[in-house]
Amino acid sequence: MIKIDRTALPGVLVITPARHGDDRGFFSESWNRKSLEDAGVKLPDFVQDNHSLSHRPGTLRGLHYQAPPHAQGKLVRCGRGRLFDVTVDARRGSPTYGQWVGEELSFENGRQLWIPAGFLHGFVTRVPDTEIAYKCTAHYDRASDGAVLWDSLNIDWEVEQPVLSEKDRTAPAFADWISPFIFEGHE
Repeated sequence: MIKIDRTALPGVLVITPARHGDDRGFFSESWNRKSLEDAGVKLPDFVQDNHSLSHRPGTLRGLHYQAPPHAQGKLVRCGRGRLFDVTVDARRGSPTYGQWVGEELSFENGRQLWIPAGFLHGFVTRVPDTEIAYKCTAHYDRASDGAVLWDSLNIDWEVEQPVLSEKDRTAPAFADWISPFIFEGHE
């Protein structure tokens, strides 16, 4: 049975698929449209799967987005290791604009985070050789790719000097950024 937990940000969900295990290990359906729909959750179609590896603990990737018309929803999970995954409501006019939630995702807990289009996404690794895998609702589009400065929203990443890319180090602060996302007035 799949477990669905709502977060403080409407539309952002923690999805925990059941694991069936024995002395050999476990089996889990990490994605099953019918199980989600039976639980009352209808997600958009996915068109691309991404997988990344971060060798060092404290590697921070984010806060990333892809602007409309190529905005992406993401179903994120940790394939190996442990990470802190963050999403920020970036929809101008939303009652929760600029607010964030964070979830620990790990190989052990099997949790996944559903992040709808219109939200920023980032994560920081907690242990060596952490892998993240995620399904996307839109194909990558270089011209639509963007980032917001990781430390401009008072997110407690629990890391003082993260390992960052140049893109993430030089991104604009949230207060200086004009979001391309508009709140549609419903969740």
